[in-house]
Amino acid sequence: MQVQIRHQPSFAVARLVLAPGEPAQVESGAMAAMSYGMHVQSQSQGGVMKGLGRAFLAGESFFVSTYTAPQNGGWVDVAASLPGDIQVLNLDGRTGWCVTRGSWLASSYGVQTETRWGGFGKLFGGEGGFLTHVTGQGQVIVGCYGALDVVTLQPGELVTIDSGHVVAYADTVQSQTRKIAAGVIQSLKSGEGLVFDFAGPGQILTQTRNPSALAAWVVAQVPQR
Repeated sequence: MQVQIRHQPSFAVARLVLAPGEPAQVESGAMAAMSYGMHVQSQSQGGVMKGLGRAFLAGESFFVSTYTAPQNGGWVDVAASLPGDIQVLNLDGRTGWCVTRGSWLASSYGVQTETRWGGFGKLFGGEGGFLTHVTGQGQVIVGCYGALDVVTLQPGELVTIDSGHVVAYADTVQSQTRKIAAGVIQSLKSGEGLVFDFAGPGQILTQTRNPSALAAWVVAQVPQR
């Protein structure tokens, strides 16, 4: 699979160019366009229980769509729900990645995805207590809200990032979640909720905008009866 990204950085779209008979897995609803003749099959990945885990725990869709190119090859365009950038993770078979809810868009054949527990605290932060864990060899396409930053940590180096701004992080990175302010009142005053504490080595992908903050702003604009 070859990935061609255009319209960066604000409204990125990734084109997955597939060889004849090559499949790719795409998040349900992420497809924007495709070449004529592509074979499409949607199913709950890993069975009903894993599908439910993706939908209700990791914040992804219950179904995953598999696009398979016809004899002359084909392509699929994928895009995130919110405006922002797209990044390709190249998995080497040794290091997996954890992807936060709503950020996984597609994967090439040879990449496995599963729902993984990401920390008790995030259940109360609106970011989802579970993550999508990707392993294997191939390419993973992730989307973000706003611009994308890459934080590279050296061994033992520490950083704290708001949970709503984390897109993905490598398995080599150690992580934990905590409240940034003690008590509900302090959290309300600071406008912050939960954060990730990361320790290197490894990379972390972050987004410059917070989807939860957007949702809160939209709700605040709706007239109250």
